[in-house]
Amino acid sequence: MTEERVSTRRAYLTALGTGGAFVLAGCAGGDGGDGGGGGDIGNRCEGVSGGEIDSSDIGGGDYSETVTIGSDIPYKPFEYNTAGGDLVGFDVEIAYAVFGDQLDREPQFQRTSFDGIIPSLNNGNFRVIMSAMTINEERDEQVDFSDPYFTAYQTIVVLEDSDISSREDLRGETVGAQKGTTGEAAAEELKADLDGDLTVRSYDQIPGAFDALLNNQVSAVVNDNTVNADFVARQDGVRFVEGEGAAADQGEAAPPYLTLTVEQYGIAFTEDDDELREQVNDALATVRESDTYDEIYAKYFCPDSEN
Repeated sequence: MTEERVSTRRAYLTALGTGGAFVLAGCAGGDGGDGGGGGDIGNRCEGVSGGEIDSSDIGGGDYSETVTIGSDIPYKPFEYNTAGGDLVGFDVEIAYAVFGDQLDREPQFQRTSFDGIIPSLNNGNFRVIMSAMTINEERDEQVDFSDPYFTAYQTIVVLEDSDISSREDLRGETVGAQKGTTGEAAAEELKADLDGDLTVRSYDQIPGAFDALLNNQVSAVVNDNTVNADFVARQDGVRFVEGEGAAADQGEAAPPYLTLTVEQYGIAFTEDDDELREQVNDALATVRESDTYDEIYAKYFCPDSEN
């Protein structure tokens, strides 16, 4: 990685730490579990170095039980495989902290397409979903969610030399998103805002949308800020569309790029799995109150992490 790309990566990851950390206060603030509560915890990355991502540090305990977890893999930096084939990511390490360390259950991740992940859960293919899944009303009618454990935004990335610098500039263009995601929903809402003068092209996985952008098959990609930021930091010739948006509209300390939505991630359960859900909520609270959450967060989102 060149010095310029390292600098760019740090700039975007610093923006993640600044723009994403404050809203995590709602997760730990005991505000009824809506994840959007107040409280100022400052910049989660301030004074913290991102550690090395080493799969040998994940799990390895002697657990009494297992728990199967449905997840759309890859969705970097939340769940993805290393060059050696090991599964790592923010969700993966939080799962081991919550299920493994707190509940003595070894997480076993099962690769599942996101657009069918809720039916697969309700069909008994796995016990829970942990896949950077946004809590919303439509999903809440089909599953029950844990307390929120992460805040994200829908954002837009384009090629560096693109003329697109605002939502209005997307009129008449084609954008890419992942099927079944809130990114796809945000793109469809954007289409409505533009009087239908926008084409939304959906892909089975987000790397397909990124590839389409690089191959000039779409003009932009709408997706979660952390995943977009990882892509922008690693890939030459792409950038965020900047400007104020949903975060600023809600009075939040918004990141420097345009935000279409403000969202909370949760772990999904079948509607009859209340006992495990309550255990997970208690475990999440313990993880957040310890140093474990911040250590995992720093590893994947703070600027000194070059993995």
